Amino acid sequence: MRQMEKRLSEQLGEQAWSESGLGAPPDIDQLQRRIVLLEQEVAEKLGELEERTEELEVARAANRELTRALNQGCR
Repeated sequence: MRQMEKRLSEQLGEQAWSESGLGAPPDIDQLQRRIVLLEQEVAEKLGELEERTEELEVARAANRELTRALNQGCR
């Protein structure tokens, strides 16, 4: 009888904890895997952004040089 009371108490406690919203969601492992995937995606996007920024800086420098050359040729 005591074992049944203890088991019922544990189950009711777990249910109350879960329903209160204070407990971890049952799919916490899935959420953690999703977080890892999203962090990897963010890292990849940051790398791509860094590459594009470098390309833009090179293009701007080339544009400045061409503008200077054109301006000197017009004088």
